Amino acid sequence: MSISDNVKYVRERIAENAIKSGRRPEDITLVAVTKSTDIQGARELMSCGVSQLAENRVQMLREKQKEIDGATWHLIGHLQTNKVKDVCGRVSLIQSLDSVHLATEIEKTAAKMGLVQDCLCEVNIFREESKGGIMEEEIDDFLGKMSEFDHLRIRGFMTMAPLDAEEAEIRKGFEKIFKIYVDKQKIMVHNIDISILSMGMSRDFEYAIQEGATHIRVGRRLFT
Repeated sequence: MSISDNVKYVRERIAENAIKSGRRPEDITLVAVTKSTDIQGARELMSCGVSQLAENRVQMLREKQKEIDGATWHLIGHLQTNKVKDVCGRVSLIQSLDSVHLATEIEKTAAKMGLVQDCLCEVNIFREESKGGIMEEEIDDFLGKMSEFDHLRIRGFMTMAPLDAEEAEIRKGFEKIFKIYVDKQKIMVHNIDISILSMGMSRDFEYAIQEGATHIRVGRRLFT
C-alpha cells in the first residue's frame, strides 16, 4: 500500500474509534513518526495533509527540519541535556520530559531564547524498568517543581505501552493515565495547562483513542 492509502486507512480507524467512544474525529491529533522513512516519505505525508511530524532522535529531527517546510514537529524520544539547545524553540512539543534535571536545562535554554517551550510529562504508567518517564506516585511532586519555571509549560502527559502487552493490560494502563490527565486539568498554575494526552502507537492507537487519547503517535502503520 502507498503512504496515501495508509494515511487514509489510519484516518478511517481514528474516525471509527472516536465515534465509538463518543468523541469527534477532529479532536484526535495524528502525529506521524518519521524515524523509519526518509525526506521523501515525510514530504508525502505532508502532501496527504499530515503536518504533525515526530522524531525520536535529535539529529534526524534537525536533518528533516532543514528539508521540510510547513511541518509542526514533536520530539518523542529521550532528550539528553546537552541536546536541549538543538531542540528548544524548534519543536512544538517535547513529549519526553521526565526529570527535573532536564526541565531545568530546558528552562535555562528557553529563557536565553526568550520563549516558552511546551512539554509533556512522560509517565511510566506501565512501570517498565527499561523505559523512561516518572512513576505515577511522583506526578504531584514533579508538577509542583515544574510550577517554579517561567519558560517551560506543561501541556499534558505522554505514555507508551509495552510492546508485548495484551489488550487488557494496555487498556488498564491507558485508563489509569486518562484518570490522572482529567484530574490534573483542575490545576490552576501559570505554566501548567493540561489539555494533551499522548498515547497509542501503530499497534495500539485504537485502544488509546477509546481510552481518551488526544494525540496518537503512528509510524510503522503509515509506511508498511
